[in-house]
Amino acid sequence: MNQPFDKNQNMAATHPKYLSVWDIRAYYGESYIVQGVSFDIHEGEILALLGRNGAGKTSTLRTIARLDDPALKHGEIWLDHKPLHNMRSHEAAAAGIALVPEDRRIIPGLTVEENLQLAQIAPPIGWSLDRIYELFPRLGERRKQEGVTLSGGEQQMLSIARALARDIKVLLLDEPYEGLAPVIVQEIAKTLGIIRDQGITTIIVEQNAVAALKLADRAVILDTGTVVFDGSAKEVLDDAELRAKYLAI
Repeated sequence: MNQPFDKNQNMAATHPKYLSVWDIRAYYGESYIVQGVSFDIHEGEILALLGRNGAGKTSTLRTIARLDDPALKHGEIWLDHKPLHNMRSHEAAAAGIALVPEDRRIIPGLTVEENLQLAQIAPPIGWSLDRIYELFPRLGERRKQEGVTLSGGEQQMLSIARALARDIKVLLLDEPYEGLAPVIVQEIAKTLGIIRDQGITTIIVEQNAVAALKLADRAVILDTGTVVFDGSAKEVLDDAELRAKYLAI
């Protein structure tokens, strides 16, 4: 397990990881949700951020993406030596952070292609539509279909594709497998592996912990807003006691 950060260090100068989250504490109103979370990720890694319902996983993703809720009251977030903790959400997005939320947020009334084109209205522009359709052939076949009429798995593909349409460095995925058939889960996992091979760093929050762990390089487990494990995904898969205690599997 990793040692805790030295709180007296200057993160930008001393910590070599690509994305560093240091002692972040975030609140919804007076509710203390993220209670001193620290972890870091190398470029191109997939990290599974796990824990029971209410552990603070989604709130941690939203804090990294610099959304207004929850409000970050303490801590630092660095991406490739850039201080995300000083940014608003649109600035973090421009710096390379992309959050794919649990509800996918496909825009009604727009086709698949229009959803993707909308993501590319302003720079920085990422993957071309041709490249996206090569990775997601189903989206290419349905490019003229209204996005909200797609199946659940296809909507998830569109949400991820829309993130790739921007020039991103870190992909934050909140429950990407929710409600999907096992065969579709396997297809999306394969796609996420290809995205990793392109050098994009990924954090995945997922109740299907085993599926996430099989994909991930590393795992961080949260319990009531704090980190209780930080290590390899294989360690979690091999430790039945740890899984039973914090993941109920």
